[in-house]
Amino acid sequence: MKKLFILPILLMTLFLGSCKKESLQTYIVDRKDNPKFMTVDFSTNTIPLMNELDEEGQEALKSIRKMNIAFLSKKNASEAELKDEAVKIKTILKATNYKTLMRFNDKRGKGAIYYIGESDAIDEIVGFVNAEEVGVGVARVLGNDMNPATILKMLKKAKIDGSGNEFDGLRSILQGMK
Repeated sequence: MKKLFILPILLMTLFLGSCKKESLQTYIVDRKDNPKFMTVDFSTNTIPLMNELDEEGQEALKSIRKMNIAFLSKKNASEAELKDEAVKIKTILKATNYKTLMRFNDKRGKGAIYYIGESDAIDEIVGFVNAEEVGVGVARVLGNDMNPATILKMLKKAKIDGSGNEFDGLRSILQGMK
């Protein structure tokens, strides 16, 4: 009798294990060892802004835990590889419970921003870009109850407008992708 009970459970386990869907996290992690991809992982405590922020700004920054980026540059890949990666990312995003925040489409490329959580308490933000001139990639921002309005206010108060040196390290990496 035990054999009859164990066999269906074993078969079901094998079936469910083979149907595993790729998550955004596994997608990004799997690309870390691929030399064609540029990947960046950093925690917000590596950003030297804390001392410049007021209390509200510090709380906004603390709500952001980390950011992961995986990007395939046009100069490192064929058109077929770029299209394949774009399809993979879109498939992952469609198969999850991300809500669309914004889509954009212009002559430079297409993209979208998605989120998980409530509009005033976001736990994850995902940005996807597919630009013919640059390449294809995804950025994932993880946090706890992130409030977009508070974060935007923090960025304005910290005067993060691209002219300072707050993100020089990240900026130089991203410029190397062009």
